[in-house]
Amino acid sequence: MKKLESSLLNMVLVLVGVALIMGGLLALVNHATHETIDQQAEKALADGIKKVMGTDKLQVTAKDTVSVTDKKGKTIDYIINKVADEKGADLGAAVESTTMGFGGELKVLVGFNPEGDILGYTLLAHAETPGLGAKADTWFQKGQKGDIIGRNPGKAKDPKKGLQVTKDDGGEVEAITASTITSRAFLNAINEAYDVYLNKNTDANTGATKVANN
Repeated sequence: MKKLESSLLNMVLVLVGVALIMGGLLALVNHATHETIDQQAEKALADGIKKVMGTDKLQVTAKDTVSVTDKKGKTIDYIINKVADEKGADLGAAVESTTMGFGGELKVLVGFNPEGDILGYTLLAHAETPGLGAKADTWFQKGQKGDIIGRNPGKAKDPKKGLQVTKDDGGEVEAITASTITSRAFLNAINEAYDVYLNKNTDANTGATKVANN
């Protein structure tokens, strides 16, 4: 009987030991993976900022997080990456803007010069139907059918509404073929980014963070 009790005790101790070891290993793997994911996200954002601002010779001088409450009571965070050239001259900002598309959230990074003209954009994430997301990433680029580069939402036919698809009254931007909803969502993200960048939204709460330059 004592032998049996001893065997059971040993088995429990072994199982507990294995569980502790596996838990420790999983924690280490998760920590390492988390750091890698964060580093990749930071690199993707840094590359995206250079892309939308149209130059590699820049520095991010500050990050402002602006929280806006929409009509449905949902809080949306916009991140304004303020950008300067190597000598410190203001180049504008790259704004991270999120809106709801046809299939889910659509996150856009858009670059503006100090006057609010669009310098470039890229999609950071989307939950649209496969293919539509890829189209949105190219459709509105310079020289394409829905070209918005160089446009200024504040100088649209209806400045209060900003950039709109041609199917809407006063719209000037060609929508993605058979995807008007995604196109409207995309332009909404651009317009919201513009409004937040120029501090036109009076219901926004802002938190600023300075960025140390190496």
